[in-house]
Amino acid sequence: MAFARRMQQLFSVDGNLQLKINEIYFSVQGESTWAGLPCVFVRLTACDLRCSYCDTEYAFAEGVRRSVDEILAEVLAFGCSLIEITGGEPLLQRNIFPLMTALCNADRTVLLETSGAHDISRIDPRVHRIMDLKTPSSGEVQRNLYSNIACLNHRDEVKFVIGSREDYEWSREQIAHHGLAERVKAVLVSPVFGSIEPRQIVEWMLEDRLPARFQLQIHKFIWEPRARGV
Repeated sequence: MAFARRMQQLFSVDGNLQLKINEIYFSVQGESTWAGLPCVFVRLTACDLRCSYCDTEYAFAEGVRRSVDEILAEVLAFGCSLIEITGGEPLLQRNIFPLMTALCNADRTVLLETSGAHDISRIDPRVHRIMDLKTPSSGEVQRNLYSNIACLNHRDEVKFVIGSREDYEWSREQIAHHGLAERVKAVLVSPVFGSIEPRQIVEWMLEDRLPARFQLQIHKFIWEPRARGV
């Protein structure tokens, strides 16, 4: 009862708001500058992109409609300070905005992972946005919404997923053209898991003195790469 009363005092979320949720789980953050930290993940259902290397196809349709109040209560009950909103594509569901604001109001550090194909300007400024720029081998490079770049700041991170030399060279051009290393907290470069040798990308980065952070998806080395809920 005390927890419920505190919830009512802290938040003013419309109890009728709903989101379609694929899964909520507690794990370790596997990517970004937050990698290695305990984190609660809220995975939303649905995505309007079909990237060639997607590892969460199960989130395209699977999910259950739940109230924002119920989701909020479950997330806060983990007692974890770091929360990631992911998908699918979270920004396809408009009720994600009040949920993110409520989590920020609860003094949680909120990360949003988004494809970069949807407007990020409406997001609560306290949220740390981790935005993809889709590379050519994704098959979705034409969906990048480049107007989002002007909204990015030093709280945010931009991620490039690399599957080929063409992807790397394209990413290098985007980093330079948009001044991303100066604009955001971190530029992240990741290999398509199992499709390209990570060392190859690192060698290219070192040769070019690329102003970016190489990363591996550490959760895929801790657990089976296709495991859910980790």
